[in-house]
Amino acid sequence: MCPTLLSLLSLGFCVSLRIWAAVGEYDKPSLSAWPSPVVPLGQTVTLRCHFHSPFKIFRLFKRDGTSLPELQGHHVNTFTLGPVTREHAGSYTCSGFYWSVSVWSTHSDPLQIVVTGVFTKPSISAHPGPLVQEGKNVTIRCHSPLSLDKFILHQEDSTGHFQRRGERFTGGNASADFFIGSVISGSAGSYRCYGSLSRSPYEWSAPSDPVDVVITGLSKKPSLSAQGGPVVRSGENVTLLCSSESAFDQFHLLREGENLGRPLAGGRGPRGALQAEFPLGPGTPAHSGVYSCLGSFTRSPYSWSDPSDPLLLSVTGSTTSTCPSPMDAHTTEEAGFPQERSSVLYIILGLAIAFTSTSIFLAALVCHWCSTPNHIAIMKGEPQEDRAVSGVDSPAEDVVYAHLNLGTLSERLNTPTPVSPMHPFPEPSIYEEFNVKKDHAEP
Repeated sequence: MCPTLLSLLSLGFCVSLRIWAAVGEYDKPSLSAWPSPVVPLGQTVTLRCHFHSPFKIFRLFKRDGTSLPELQGHHVNTFTLGPVTREHAGSYTCSGFYWSVSVWSTHSDPLQIVVTGVFTKPSISAHPGPLVQEGKNVTIRCHSPLSLDKFILHQEDSTGHFQRRGERFTGGNASADFFIGSVISGSAGSYRCYGSLSRSPYEWSAPSDPVDVVITGLSKKPSLSAQGGPVVRSGENVTLLCSSESAFDQFHLLREGENLGRPLAGGRGPRGALQAEFPLGPGTPAHSGVYSCLGSFTRSPYSWSDPSDPLLLSVTGSTTSTCPSPMDAHTTEEAGFPQERSSVLYIILGLAIAFTSTSIFLAALVCHWCSTPNHIAIMKGEPQEDRAVSGVDSPAEDVVYAHLNLGTLSERLNTPTPVSPMHPFPEPSIYEEFNVKKDHAEP
């Protein structure tokens, strides 16, 4: 019995449905992005549609809400986007065409292409700090001056790419906290965060600077010392030495608990210990502080040793001295000023100081006598009787002599000595003559 046309058509339709169902459900392609689905503005990204069957035509689609408009079709399975703009951000899928049955495959799972750099980068910090003892808790905080309502945290994986660790909706607040919890080897690493708006989920800010969360205390601590001592003068070169008996691959220097970010490989020191030198350059007051160092291995870059005992570095004063020295005298001679000439200058300067001091003393004495006319102190001397003053004898006036010794005054200016009673000196003396007018009439 021959099959009817209707039965043949029905049979062919059923076979096509079965092939289409098998193709659509079990041979779905996949879509990937290289180098990463997170693409900075202006960069390019390559999308690849993977399928095991020998497709000849591939199509790439971009999802816009509920619609699925065809983006483009090629005879190869790679698609290059870029330089990317904000319009390239979105969700993509791909499919392939079966020549044998003239059927397109089902669409791949969606791949989100994120464009970064649309907003300025947020800041990131670790609390209580980026260096955490094993088992202690740590929180990553992202902060932005913009009113972003979502923050995304990424962690660097073993291949060097940043994978999404979590996201927080903040409702327009300026910051978001990501509780990492107890730090273990899997949670240690380098973190970045991004900011976004919920109305445009595929447009992100530029990435924050990275923060490294490090586990400490997994190895024995090294020792830290300062070459030449921990107290140096300003301008002298400062070098810190970190040494250990353990064969660390790198040494890390910290100041006030902050990682200076200059890891060094160690070499063998004079006693055979592994040692790394950290040259800080000419010392300034800014170098003063408390330092420590730690060691780590290449196989576990975020697992460090215990910190060394703290080293207090003090940079004080200046290397130049303000006090005269034999070297200063020698330098003065080389500059054209002989030492003998300098001595003469010092003598002249001393005499000038002595004369000035004597004048001040006499002026003060005269002022004192003029202010107390009823109490006149007569100093020892050899006053001449009936001496005429200003060419006129005045019985109502007395003459007072002040005995001053220049040598003693000059000596006291240079060397403090105890005050001694006045007595005759062999050195030249100066006598000053004063007229004192008595207030009461002679009898």
